[in-house]
Amino acid sequence: MRKWVLAIAMIAAVPAAGMAADADAGKTIFNKCKACHQVDKNGVGPHLGGVVGRKAASVDGYSYSEALKKSGITWDDAALDKWLQGPSKDVPGTKMIFAGVKDATDRANLIAYLGTLK
Repeated sequence: MRKWVLAIAMIAAVPAAGMAADADAGKTIFNKCKACHQVDKNGVGPHLGGVVGRKAASVDGYSYSEALKKSGITWDDAALDKWLQGPSKDVPGTKMIFAGVKDATDRANLIAYLGTLK
């Protein structure tokens, strides 16, 4: 019985298979990110234009933590999902102070929006 409860909890935490993420909804969620990140220029955090597919700690003109420089991360959907759950849990020593986006659907929508940024 316990295994079934765990399986159901895990399924409920992830958007339904085949359910398309909503970039428009992700744009609204991105408002949380705007305190530190812009699309086209560095601010408190590095710019996020073209982030999907980019190697972590690779934006010119931004001073990254050693931890992120050494992470070897490339920002694909899976890496962004893990990062957005809690940056300091994903890469201990990162400079990014953000509690994370707890809701899996919100993360998926945010990642879909980030994928539209060039």
